[in-house]
Amino acid sequence: MSRRSAGFVNTWAEAQRQYQRQIEAEQRRRREEARQARDYQRRAAQGHREYRQAEARRRTEELDAQVATLQGLLTAGCQASAFRASSLMRVEDIPPFDPGQLAWPVRMPDPNQYQAQGGWTANRRAQAQAEARSRFERDWHAAQAAEAQRQQQLAAAQRDYDQRAEAQRAEVRRHNAGITEATAGVRRGDPESLVEYFSAALYSSTAWPEDFPRQVVAAFDSAARQLVLEWELPGYDVVPEAKSVRYVPAQDQDKETARPVTQRRALYREVLAQSVLLVLHQLFAADEYGILDSVALNGFVDAHDPATGRRAHIFLATVMAQREAFIDLHLEQVDATSCLTEALRGQLTTRPDQLTSVRPSRQPQDVGNHVVTHGGGEEEPDLYDMDPIAFESLVADLFRAMGMQAVTTQRSNDGGVDVDALDPTPIRGGKIIVQVKRYRNTVPPTAVRDLYGTVQDIGANKGVLVTTSGYGPGSHTFARGKPLELISGTELVDLLHRHGLRGRLGEGGRPAPAQPAPSGPATPPDDYNVLGMTWSGSVALDVCALVCRGNRVLSEEHFVFFNNLQTPDGSVRAVPAATPDKAAIRVSFDALPEDADRFVLVAAVDPEVNPDADLSDFTDACIRLLDPARTELGRLEVSDGRPGETALVLGSFRHRPNGDWDFVLGGKGYSGGLEQLVQDYGIEVE
Repeated sequence: MSRRSAGFVNTWAEAQRQYQRQIEAEQRRRREEARQARDYQRRAAQGHREYRQAEARRRTEELDAQVATLQGLLTAGCQASAFRASSLMRVEDIPPFDPGQLAWPVRMPDPNQYQAQGGWTANRRAQAQAEARSRFERDWHAAQAAEAQRQQQLAAAQRDYDQRAEAQRAEVRRHNAGITEATAGVRRGDPESLVEYFSAALYSSTAWPEDFPRQVVAAFDSAARQLVLEWELPGYDVVPEAKSVRYVPAQDQDKETARPVTQRRALYREVLAQSVLLVLHQLFAADEYGILDSVALNGFVDAHDPATGRRAHIFLATVMAQREAFIDLHLEQVDATSCLTEALRGQLTTRPDQLTSVRPSRQPQDVGNHVVTHGGGEEEPDLYDMDPIAFESLVADLFRAMGMQAVTTQRSNDGGVDVDALDPTPIRGGKIIVQVKRYRNTVPPTAVRDLYGTVQDIGANKGVLVTTSGYGPGSHTFARGKPLELISGTELVDLLHRHGLRGRLGEGGRPAPAQPAPSGPATPPDDYNVLGMTWSGSVALDVCALVCRGNRVLSEEHFVFFNNLQTPDGSVRAVPAATPDKAAIRVSFDALPEDADRFVLVAAVDPEVNPDADLSDFTDACIRLLDPARTELGRLEVSDGRPGETALVLGSFRHRPNGDWDFVLGGKGYSGGLEQLVQDYGIEVE
């Protein structure tokens, strides 16, 4: 008994120990997993914290770099090369003609490769020889035709190259002749030529940061040999408001340390003084003919006047500098503020942050001759009113200012190309064709498609469409993923100003409100049908149409509704309904785009007329198929509406392989109205 009892107890005890070991092992496993999880979270937190700390340091370094650039503005500017008119001269650097694959003649077939095969009898051998000769003659004629085509294409390419090369040479010669003429005017002391020359010296300088303004109003006093000008200075926000950035782990956010007001004011005042001295340095350094005896300079900011609240030129610095006194200064070593106010006897505002102005010295309008303005919006040419040829030349000037070779094309046989450009940048550069549209209305998508076709025909690397107006969503959708770039009017003006050119859009530099341009054909297709929509009930509906491939609309312009009354090609149009119809859509099935295989009709409650209605009152509906004379050809029944639904797919015409369009009844309803419905067809609703 005792032994049996001991064995039972031992067995039970061993089982308990085994169970306890399993529990302890499970507990150890869970503790290890918890420890690993804590380690992972700690490492993740550490990594996140280190990243945020590094990002805060990077932002602080950027702020320090901005301040260093501002503090070294004058020193860096004095190290830049002096402006010379010769730097504006262009070289006739025409790349040689490159025919590409057209340079290689088509290989002619070798008669030795066309030997007769087989033939045990004389007749069979003769037949085989005749077949071999026939194959040779066929291939030889095909090769001759291909060679003739190659030679024609080569000759056309050579002519095109010669025309473009000659146009580029002629434009370079015209440009250089203009520079030579302007330089002669400078030597003669012609006031207008001098103002243009010294304005170019300021605009072409690489010493000014990209975000600094470049607006000048100037006149030249021939009797005093003095250039009188007003130059726009940077605003107070050019000095960063933040001094540093640090990461606060407890709040998991960055905290900016503000730059002390006195420090920010002092730095801004120093920037103003450096800017004035740098303008004087650039003007005297550019005076290679010894024209200037002195310069009267007034520095202003374009801001709201604290006294009137109106935007005005507020003068923050003024100086009249004599050449003899200025050229003796060592600008790299001076304190800019002291140099301006003491050595040159100029004036500099003491509270620039509060726009406390100084009294300007002599101003351009005091000189008496014509005052020339550059960079300001009021005197810039209105792009809307510009001569078309001058507008194309301005766009070509912009591309050249951006570092490309660009010439305007001849007015005839230009193939839809207004400017030929060549981007010399390796890898991403190449031939660029440019079309310009001096429009006030939105550019239709057809213009973008035409440009893409020209890019493909010519084999250009990119096509650029430049307009004074804008583009609709259909144009941007078509251009996406293609070697096309669309530049709107506001973007064009920004690019012009950034590269020292002038141009504005309408009064005050604001673009005129763009209106959709008619995009349909001038003469509608004669072969069409009218789809009249009729139903019982008093609910007001919008009947719309979508031109689709499968269940996706071709583009937003192929969705015909109350804000887009026709497709770009005019094949589908919303038209007034005639009794008994309540809505009507006109469609020319044969004129629909080739890639369209479905024409979908939908209806939706008009929320402006019946904001609380649904389609429960939409009954006894049908589509009447009419000819151009509105004679009924047949009726297509559609589903009734259902309570809670506010939009319904009436049905779709589907293109069959035999060319017919068959009607398929719809019936899918939507509670979210027309917006929810069109999203199913790929239209993004903002």
